[in-house]
Amino acid sequence: MNVSKSGYRVFSANSTPACIELAKKITECFYFLFFHSTQTYIVVLFMSETRVDVKESVRGQDIFIIQTIPRDVNTAIMELLVMAYALKTSCAKNIIGVIPYFPYSKQCKMRKRGSIVCKLLASMLAKAGLTHIITMDLHQKEIQGFFSCPVDNLRASPFLIQYIQEEIPDYRNAVIVAKSPSAAKRAQSYAERLRLGLAVIHGEAPGSEADMADGRHSPPATRTTTGHTGLEIPLMMAKEKPPITVVGDVGGRIAIIVDDIVDNVEDFVAAAELLKERGAYKIYIMATHGLLSAEAPTRIEESAIDEVVVTNTVPHELQKLQCPKIKTVDVSMILAEAIRRIHNGESMAYLFRNIAVDD
Repeated sequence: MNVSKSGYRVFSANSTPACIELAKKITECFYFLFFHSTQTYIVVLFMSETRVDVKESVRGQDIFIIQTIPRDVNTAIMELLVMAYALKTSCAKNIIGVIPYFPYSKQCKMRKRGSIVCKLLASMLAKAGLTHIITMDLHQKEIQGFFSCPVDNLRASPFLIQYIQEEIPDYRNAVIVAKSPSAAKRAQSYAERLRLGLAVIHGEAPGSEADMADGRHSPPATRTTTGHTGLEIPLMMAKEKPPITVVGDVGGRIAIIVDDIVDNVEDFVAAAELLKERGAYKIYIMATHGLLSAEAPTRIEESAIDEVVVTNTVPHELQKLQCPKIKTVDVSMILAEAIRRIHNGESMAYLFRNIAVDD
């Protein structure tokens, strides 16, 4: 074991009280030397500017910044950037960002005349001074290629699988459900580990906005040209998804829908109603990141969904007060172990045991 001679500090950003609470849980796992966020004064000045003053010497040390992402995403990102740059100019040896939910991860593909914002954010974090990133269940694993520094993409599935085994009565009578064909690999991973059946929801509900996300209207159907009309190129046939349906048997079983993010829950509510119609008597949703934006708690409470289980990568205390169906699984243990191994120069392979390429 190559033990680093430098010291280390764990700093929490001020984005939310939940961020500080997660930092405390992480540091309690191995009795880390933890400095509360008051050791780095983060002040919002007039004009909503952010200023960071580091009140402890960090010269030559490994610094871990824990930042969860609240609803005010851009403020949290700016706070992280300013904090990383302040530590960089204070001569920290390594600055490791612990970002359990990586923001803008859904914007990792080119859409029409847009941009790949996730790539931009990765470049900004590296430029600000981060030398390593610890995150969890990236929306697309290929996002790791956007970074010029190492990225450890941890998995929350062991904790969620443990919850299924311990908290869902008669889980042996369950079937794992993929909300869409694109989520089938994740669902298959859960099904194989739990030795359960697999079902896939195919098609889309009426009024779904999925067509705007899959490039169905890009480029525009018509365009104006001047002069030469151009060559006659074979036209790609337009997509037309069938009505929403279930591929697989869920009759008389518990349906467990697995995904990485629960944000706008309209698709989950529609899937739950369909599964109920097909005979499922209980509906669970398991996801890593519970963004639960807009009216999600109210819609969950009024839907056929029995329980939504997410981890504490994203603050959602207010949503839990609005909807008792929302449950939380703590993943601070694996984040703490990742911090310990990175500081001590130990292999991270232990945290990726039995994880295949497609997981």
